[in-house]
Amino acid sequence: MSEEIPDDAPIVLFDGVCNLCNEFVQFILPRDTDEQFYFASLQSDVGKTLLAEHDLPTDELESVVLIEGNEAFVKSGAVIRIAAKLGGVYRLLSPFRHLPRALRDFAYDFVADRRYRWFGKKDRCAMPDTDGNPQTRFLE
Repeated sequence: MSEEIPDDAPIVLFDGVCNLCNEFVQFILPRDTDEQFYFASLQSDVGKTLLAEHDLPTDELESVVLIEGNEAFVKSGAVIRIAAKLGGVYRLLSPFRHLPRALRDFAYDFVADRRYRWFGKKDRCAMPDTDGNPQTRFLE
């Protein structure tokens, strides 16, 4: 696992105990053919450091966060930005950025508030399976 935080690469922060969040990372990995994204759990030292650096709460694990340079995207903004960066058909989510953030985040929060009940939860933070590939894109 890599310990160095990349300066300019986008980093996806996710709830490491959430099955839905882990599946989201597993969704991104094979579609990120340029290997542009790095990943860290919100519970990790790297995750907490990045949250603090971007003035985001380190004790609330309710959101996917995308750190891109000096910017931090949260909730629906992060999902839309990740989809746009993946390109292809996933760019079709880009127009949703024009909807009011409150409306987008209401839908996001609806799922986030129920994610453990609907999709389950792990006992501890586990890094996603990378099918035997080196986990150099996963930061601790």
